Amino acid sequence: MTVIVITAILVGAMFVFKDYVNRSEAMRAMGLLRQVIKQYRDEHGSVPPKSWVDSWIDKQREDQPGNIRLGNLQYRARWITFESSPDEFLAYTEGNYNFPVGKGYIVLRLGAVRKDDGRPEWIEREEFKTLLAQQQSPEEIQMMQKQR
Repeated sequence: MTVIVITAILVGAMFVFKDYVNRSEAMRAMGLLRQVIKQYRDEHGSVPPKSWVDSWIDKQREDQPGNIRLGNLQYRARWITFESSPDEFLAYTEGNYNFPVGKGYIVLRLGAVRKDDGRPEWIEREEFKTLLAQQQSPEEIQMMQKQR
């Protein structure tokens, strides 16, 4: 009986550990994305288009399989203007992990690319949805609904 209990505890711990590793890998991948977007911005004066980011991600996945774990990345460069605040979400991806990691989003804010004043961050699902709704224009909302 003791062996069964210990085995069950270890299996549960492995699931939790797996989620922590997956989230930290996704945060690391978003950090790499932040670096290349910042470099592009420094060279060209604006953030790169979505096609450039998609191409970079595809190349990374070819060169180093399993290294870029961003899932379904949403990149909002189309909606970024010169008046956009550093708090604007530039890129995000959803993370659906088990307890205790939870469900939320890995977010890269514009300020992390503009002034190198931030890193990717984890935001709980409800807080993220509230913040994103404040940033989205009606056109963006309409376009996102068409993509689903």
